[in-house]
Amino acid sequence: MTATSSPLILYGVPFSQPVRAVMWLLLYKSQPFEMVLINPGSRGDNGSRNPEYLAKNPGGTIPCIEEPDENFTLAEAHAIMCYLCNKHGWTDVYPDEPKLRARVDWYLNFHHRNVRDASLGLVAPKIRKDLNIPEAFQEAARKTLTHALKALEQGWLADSRYLTGDELTIADMAAYVEIGQLQPCFTNVYDFADFPNVSRWLADMQAIKAHDEVHVVLTELGDISEEAPDMGRIRDANKRALAVLKDCLATM
Repeated sequence: MTATSSPLILYGVPFSQPVRAVMWLLLYKSQPFEMVLINPGSRGDNGSRNPEYLAKNPGGTIPCIEEPDENFTLAEAHAIMCYLCNKHGWTDVYPDEPKLRARVDWYLNFHHRNVRDASLGLVAPKIRKDLNIPEAFQEAARKTLTHALKALEQGWLADSRYLTGDELTIADMAAYVEIGQLQPCFTNVYDFADFPNVSRWLADMQAIKAHDEVHVVLTELGDISEEAPDMGRIRDANKRALAVLKDCLATM
């Protein structure tokens, strides 16, 4: 980035799991960016259903990135992460060797209706009471997540340190923001006792650069296993996360 160019803009909120995945990649690679808050589901000025935001991202989802100088926007966390790696040549976390890259892509495709159910079935019902997620759906999501964790335990992580081998990739970041949020140190809504390989991987991921900064929002929110947090607590957690992010970006 030159002195006269505009930084990358990341739209979203720190509590969003996909937003955290993109944040983590950017901080891990020391890539400057600006965070612009977008409130999911809102039609307000900073809402994901506001016409101005929908003009950038017709799907109305977060995250979305914008490169103002290039008049380019892109949504969907995995697409964003792959794009950034391709653009900047970050082959350490997104290998350029076809078979190694294919394994990363394999996980990223597997993620959506498997590991992603960690949020849909265990976290969202506690945080978004307005969604009125049926009990049957929550139970189905929990079963889907457990099946996915078995696949990680017995397959992806059985003989390797990280999901696709012995080196960290964006697959690990994408997976951890979903699975890691369930740990006792954060929301405490899932017991990993039956998954020693997954538990070991979770511990390894906590040592990765920028882990703590990216997960401030969860540290601030704390245990939600017994009592759902109110909106004030969620709002304060996001504010604290943004303050820490601002400090991180100021040192780049």
